[in-house]
Amino acid sequence: MAEQGDGIYSLLRKQGLNPYTHFDDFVKLNITNIRDSVHIYEGRSYKIPVKINDVEEQTSSTTAATNIVKPKIKGKKFPIFGKKHETVSPKSNRLKGTVFYVVSGHGGPDPGAMTNYKSKPICEDEYAYDISLRLAKELLSHGAMVYIIIRDENDGIRDERILKIDHDEVAYQDEIIPLNQVKRLKQRANIVNKLYKKHRGKHQRLIVTHVDSRSKGQNIDAFFYHHEKSKSGKKLAENIHATFQKKYKKYQPNRVYDGTFSDRTGLYMVKNTLPATVYIEIGNIRNKKDQRRILEYDNRQALAKWISEGAILDYESK
Repeated sequence: MAEQGDGIYSLLRKQGLNPYTHFDDFVKLNITNIRDSVHIYEGRSYKIPVKINDVEEQTSSTTAATNIVKPKIKGKKFPIFGKKHETVSPKSNRLKGTVFYVVSGHGGPDPGAMTNYKSKPICEDEYAYDISLRLAKELLSHGAMVYIIIRDENDGIRDERILKIDHDEVAYQDEIIPLNQVKRLKQRANIVNKLYKKHRGKHQRLIVTHVDSRSKGQNIDAFFYHHEKSKSGKKLAENIHATFQKKYKKYQPNRVYDGTFSDRTGLYMVKNTLPATVYIEIGNIRNKKDQRRILEYDNRQALAKWISEGAILDYESK
């Protein structure tokens, strides 16, 4: 039974299950009782994926309906995700051999767009960073090599609505982030390009996350930008966009998805980096509807998961 404040992840944790491992199974079991792919309803009962004596039981589709019992696989720890989320359990090897660079917008001396929520300040860089960490963890779970370019060693993935603002983010590897915007963007572009040359010959992609800032009345869906001359960048943006369209059609059939993918070469990180790049605007931090997408950690996790699924689609459709 879902209680007040419960989400899919908290409900699974209460049952002793890893929410990242069992999220998809939970959704499949309860698809008719979930709103927007991530929201459950207080006071309703939900089916939970089976866990017996530290092994996961799945029923096969054979005529004998036999049970396949898989041993529990231990994950690898990445302290950057924080104590609660540091273990990355392998889900597949679908991205084995790939290299991803994840860059969250702003950081350090620049918090990005700011506004107030219930009299408390919230800012762009904290939410872009949280989504980027969740995305990095998803990519790692499918076998990718991931470089997190903007880093905060003491934040980790956070499951709060109001993310505390700080200014101690650094760039890989522990480089102080400049105050000047051009120097700041040049720094992260240079880091990515240097790493790109190191891994030349591999499937390499750059994903940049931002939270937009527009007028309070303008609510937007996620937008995806690429370099106008990059076929690979266009394909990456198109595949992530297609994944979002598919998810909205499945989980919000009565809602039109207005997000787009397009070229936008004027963006510094799109114009001056070597890997195929997608630049993602998550939503408008000043708009109340978009704030729900950004402030609820279940939503941030869903966004990260959908982006990673788009990245997998992009890699497997080459």
